[in-house]
Amino acid sequence: MQEEGKINAPHSFLRLQAFLTAWALLALLLSAAQAKAAPSRIISLSPAVTEILFALGEGGRLAGVTDFCKFPPAATRLPKVGGFLNPSYERMLSLGPDLIIHQADSKAIADFARQAGFKNLAVSMLTLKEIFHTIETLGALLDRQAAAAALSSKLRAELKSRKDEIAPLGRKSVFLLLGVGNEPAQTLYGVGPDTYLGELLALAGGDNILSPSLPPYPKINKEFLIARSPEVIIEVGPAVLPQEELTRRKNQWRQYSTLQAVKDEAIHFLGGDELLVPGPRFILVLDRFIQALHPERPPRPAEAGLPSGAPEP
Repeated sequence: MQEEGKINAPHSFLRLQAFLTAWALLALLLSAAQAKAAPSRIISLSPAVTEILFALGEGGRLAGVTDFCKFPPAATRLPKVGGFLNPSYERMLSLGPDLIIHQADSKAIADFARQAGFKNLAVSMLTLKEIFHTIETLGALLDRQAAAAALSSKLRAELKSRKDEIAPLGRKSVFLLLGVGNEPAQTLYGVGPDTYLGELLALAGGDNILSPSLPPYPKINKEFLIARSPEVIIEVGPAVLPQEELTRRKNQWRQYSTLQAVKDEAIHFLGGDELLVPGPRFILVLDRFIQALHPERPPRPAEAGLPSGAPEP
């Protein structure tokens, strides 16, 4: 029998030990919950990722974006962390992100994130398959699987709808090129068939004159172009060219007088940031390709390609 006023040391120790064990278990559970919690301060180093996050209704989780994140308009009001080639590591540190999302080939960014103790996610969006995979990945990461599934389903339905519509219209051979710094009198940079732009071109009814065996964006010389003589030439760039520049470029193409596209005046200059951002707005790119290849077809309204819930221009 325990004497009054004295402590039962073994019993007290066991109670303390049980308390500490319970506390440690609670701390472990809280830590695990935090680890599984969806990130709330994301830095996006990809305009496409930024657009996907907004399309999922999760733009509010963004703490910072690149200088090139221009859509939707709300993205332009977020803190900037530089560009692809000149990211501001100091700015990223000051924003205190809990996740940095970057392109798969951004080794420097991945190294910085690890050294700074930030979680990072590398994504690749070179093809349509990879774009859909990124949508699903981000949906799972943010516990927005239903929204991601709905977005993917809508985009796939839009792709199929357009493919079915233009199937009876026939196909045309096409030279698709990047319009950044290109001059017809100099070396041109083509867009290969295994890129997301190349895939959209094929869905629009275009047969890319470039072979899949070439690099995704190869340099093309005059001899190659003359030998292939495409029926249509489509030049894509990030900005809409003024009429004076359009006229100048069309005149330069006239030096290739034997090309079928030049003979038929089937040369198109498409400008807009959506053309070079592999995000949910790729449906708009497909519509523009279809219009260039099949001008007899009535154009769709610009907003028709945007999936439900996505921000409109």
